[in-house]
Amino acid sequence: MRPIAKGAEPASLTAHRQMQNADYDNYADRDGLRYSLVTEQRGICCYCMNRIHNGHGAMKIEHWRCQSDHPAEQLNYRNLLGACLGGNGQPPNLQHCDTRKGDRDLQWNPADPAHHIETRLRYELDGSIRSNDAAFDAELESVLHLNLAILRNNRKGVLDAVLSWWRHEKRRIGGAVPRATFQRERARRTDGAGELEPFCQVAVWWLDQRLVGMAE
Repeated sequence: MRPIAKGAEPASLTAHRQMQNADYDNYADRDGLRYSLVTEQRGICCYCMNRIHNGHGAMKIEHWRCQSDHPAEQLNYRNLLGACLGGNGQPPNLQHCDTRKGDRDLQWNPADPAHHIETRLRYELDGSIRSNDAAFDAELESVLHLNLAILRNNRKGVLDAVLSWWRHEKRRIGGAVPRATFQRERARRTDGAGELEPFCQVAVWWLDQRLVGMAE
């Protein structure tokens, strides 16, 4: 899970919201909405960070505050996120993200800058995602099911890769890796406007931990 910078909503959503009796079910331009969400999330799921693709049946439009309990939020663009299919059609023990979440709520929204989602998460060596906030930690586990083995293993792969890069740099340099090298590696994983690598935030989180502990 990484911070999502919301952009401008599709003009069709603005126009639809101004119509009488408008709701999410009678909103026609879902294709335009999917495109906006995938573009601003740079091609990764709002929760698990798996790859998502624009297209009907290729992703889900997630309501962070669910429609049934928060009808006033159903056409609020800031409440809308792009999610992966999350094991849709699979048994509950194999579901994750929006598919698993259903109508349940989460404490923190990755698209709300005031929630500072990046400060609420950490990653362990086995790829587990955790939070020091006990209630949110339980939501990661049970509501989003983000420690499903396949997701944990994918995150571990990214963490192993960035650790391997760091060890290689130390050997190549023959000493401590400079701050500027960490900064370049972080920028390489986040800069630009194109698609991000799936699960990239795991490496970004680790690099940030190193940078925090280093002198300017």
